[in-house]
Amino acid sequence: MHRQVGRVVAAVAVVGAMVSGCGSGPSQIGSAAIVGTDAIALDVVQDQIALALSPEKAQAVSGRNQGAGGGYGSPQVAREIVTGAILGDLLDRRTAEEGISISDADLDAALATAGTPEEIAQSSLYTPEVQREKIRDDLAAAALGARYVDRLAVTLEFVALPSEEEAIGAARAVAAGGADAEAVFAGVPADQRAQQVRAVDNPALATSFAFGTPAGSVIVLRPAQDGAPWTVIRILDRTTDLPAEGPSIVDQLGQSDLQLIGYRMLQPASEELGVQVNPRYGVWDPIQLAVVAEDQTAGSILPPPAAG
Repeated sequence: MHRQVGRVVAAVAVVGAMVSGCGSGPSQIGSAAIVGTDAIALDVVQDQIALALSPEKAQAVSGRNQGAGGGYGSPQVAREIVTGAILGDLLDRRTAEEGISISDADLDAALATAGTPEEIAQSSLYTPEVQREKIRDDLAAAALGARYVDRLAVTLEFVALPSEEEAIGAARAVAAGGADAEAVFAGVPADQRAQQVRAVDNPALATSFAFGTPAGSVIVLRPAQDGAPWTVIRILDRTTDLPAEGPSIVDQLGQSDLQLIGYRMLQPASEELGVQVNPRYGVWDPIQLAVVAEDQTAGSILPPPAAG
């Protein structure tokens, strides 16, 4: 069932391992973030951050992956909490559109398998009440992923370039279209051109930015390591209604896989609505689907040209 997608999969998978005032709308003052016209209150987020950094929560924080940067301190905790609030807002919108809801019975069952209330509280950054809603969000995201994984596919092509300057110039040319866009891909091997990748063929890849970026967009990716090339990817097509091939793979996937695919389905809305983050926390990176430090973005996305 798995088709060969060759270097297309390899290029995107490498980057997947990197894990980058409103006019008349709500003011950034007093907001931790703004999603479309929804403001996420600063005081609510600050209260959650204060709790997460309290001595009572020290074990939950210190037990987390410290990462290459060394340490998991207050900036990382704050970004994780603001990220969760943004994804929760986007998820509420999408599940309302989809008619997806999680019953209290299903939520209680999930909580029962996660451990005792004391164990959950000890391992979480949040209060029991907030953690309960986070688990509800995860269940809803998994349901969203299960609804689409069999029908989700992207068609893309990419080119590797040696420098940031060349990559940005090439991306702008590709976004503009025409002969200059095609010249960027001149000489690119066939296995890097117009390859369709289905989520069922590579569910792990389906959690990546490639499956959440709208058709017509151009992505500029930073190198995953020093000395590696920059990558420019053009999303030629993205579909969520491809006819299923064979039996559903939902039962073959773990809850965490479905959950991550479901969250990735929120990326188009984050770009369409716009996400602004209070500078004290960082910036929103749609590629990583997270709030990150300004110098830690995975790259940038050039949107499709405006119609008309």
